Amino acid sequence: MSTPPADRPAVRQLRLVVEAEDYEAALAFYRDVLGLPEEAAFSSGGGARVTILDAGRATLEIANPAQKKMIDEVEVGRQVAPKIRVAFEVDDARDTTERLVSAGADEVAPPTVTPWESLNARLDAPAGLHITVFQELRTPEERAALDGFATDADR
Repeated sequence: MSTPPADRPAVRQLRLVVEAEDYEAALAFYRDVLGLPEEAAFSSGGGARVTILDAGRATLEIANPAQKKMIDEVEVGRQVAPKIRVAFEVDDARDTTERLVSAGADEVAPPTVTPWESLNARLDAPAGLHITVFQELRTPEERAALDGFATDADR
């Protein structure tokens, strides 16, 4: 397997594409309530529409079944997440959770402090997404010093 050249990443952007039966409601929720800025919007014949929202830096979190189960237990107290859960880092998890619930999301679990020192809330949101809003309570340097935090290269 070849690796990409060191001077440029192999992937430039992570884009999550979600089909929303109620397009207008989903757009209002994610753009206007959660606050994701509109980057572009396109439409074509037959009523086809798409809006691309800027969600900041993207990461892809790969978890094995044991980790997924542990995260659900810590954040919710039971297994609730489907195979894909979308997480948004926010400045204030409590305020964001209140705003999202007021806008129609169903709170699955209130903001909870996790062992990895973040404040996480779970919601079922428009377009059928199970989401986490999280607020980091420690700097990356402080978190790196916690037990269990490292990269695979450091293990």
